[in-house]
Amino acid sequence: METKTEYQKINTLFKRDSNNVIMPDAWADPMFEYLANTKWEATEKVDGTNIRIIITPPATEGAPVGVEFRGRTDAAQIPEHLLKRLEELFPVDKMTEQLNPAVRPMKDTIVLYGEGYGEKIQSGGRYTKGGADFILFDVRVGDWWLLRDKVESIADVLGIKAVPLVGYMTIPEAVEFVRRGFTSMIAADPTLPAEGLVLKTPMGLLDRTGHRIVAKVKTVDFRKLEAKQTRMNKERKA
Repeated sequence: METKTEYQKINTLFKRDSNNVIMPDAWADPMFEYLANTKWEATEKVDGTNIRIIITPPATEGAPVGVEFRGRTDAAQIPEHLLKRLEELFPVDKMTEQLNPAVRPMKDTIVLYGEGYGEKIQSGGRYTKGGADFILFDVRVGDWWLLRDKVESIADVLGIKAVPLVGYMTIPEAVEFVRRGFTSMIAADPTLPAEGLVLKTPMGLLDRTGHRIVAKVKTVDFRKLEAKQTRMNKERKA
């Protein structure tokens, strides 16, 4: 069961066959078809590990804020070298100064959601020139999810990176963009293919379960689909 601060599962747009290959003519959820021609906010999907920075209001007036680092789930282990980097980026005194100023004290818990990436994390060695880093993709204050401009503002205030905004696209446009392939906008290696796109409705629409409508489009899914189609064409000619 998810805890209140765990990030929701992000669905792919399409169903998969028995070999885990996407079927572009079969929507994973009818809402994607319904919203297909809506302009979605498309950001680069980074190949890393999900990280939460949970900042809680001071226990008493004048005390520092609480800062806690967690992975995708409460049981997830954060790699030691990434944890060290997080401690450098989000020290308690800095979080207290920036997020709990005397003129506007914190009242709600703030959760920074991002991707830990880089050396020894997934296949992310080409993202950095050694070491690990963190990039922000979402912020929640109490029960409110911040919109893109506010997420960027938080990143600026804290001196951290935010996932690049690739553009605003319909689902067909996003699918074609990923199918063609594009290079990462954050990688130290400029030839690194991007993992894909994350799509959100710009105003934070919710589904019937109360979760935000978010989808992912992964480059590797189209490479697998192309390999399957090539194999089937060869079999037909044989």
